[in-house]
Amino acid sequence: MPTPPSHLQQADIARRIPHQGLMCLLDAVTAWDDSHIVCRAGSHRVPDNPLRAQGRLGAACGVEFAAQAMAVHGALLAEREAQAGSAAPRVGYLASVRSVNLHVQRLDTIAADLTVTAERLLGDANHILYHFRLEAGPHLLLEGRVAIVLDAAMLRQAIGSAQVPGESL
Repeated sequence: MPTPPSHLQQADIARRIPHQGLMCLLDAVTAWDDSHIVCRAGSHRVPDNPLRAQGRLGAACGVEFAAQAMAVHGALLAEREAQAGSAAPRVGYLASVRSVNLHVQRLDTIAADLTVTAERLLGDANHILYHFRLEAGPHLLLEGRVAIVLDAAMLRQAIGSAQVPGESL
C-alpha cells in the first residue's frame, strides 16, 4: 500500500469519509501531518448545498465542514498506521462541540473559498480532541473544539444497553 498522499482532491476525500455526492463538502486537502490538516472548500456557495435551510447556509454549518476535515485526517493517519502494521482504521463519532465562536452569520454569502483547518490537540485509544478554524482569506469565520469518540460500540459495551450519545434509536 503506498504512502497516503500529501494532497487530495474531492474524489480522494469521498473515498475516505462516509459522506458522498453533495454532502462531501470539501474540495481538497492541501496539507496534513500528524497533528494538522488544511482543507479547501467552495461548496458553501453551491445553491443546492444540502445543509442550506430556506436558501441560507448558517455559519454553524461550518462545524460539519470541520468534522469532515477531521474524518479525512483520521483516515489518512489510519492508512499510514496500517502500512506500518498497526490496527485497522476505527470509526469516529462526534461526541461534543465546545467553545464555538461564530464571527459571521452566514457562509453562503462568502465569495472566497473556505480554508478549513483542524489541529489534533490530544488523543488516546478512544478519544480525540481537535481545535478547528474556518477562514476565508484573512478573515476568521468560526472556530471551536470538537471531541471525537472512537469505536462507539466499545462505549456501548462499557455502559451496557443504554443508548450511545449521538446514536439513533
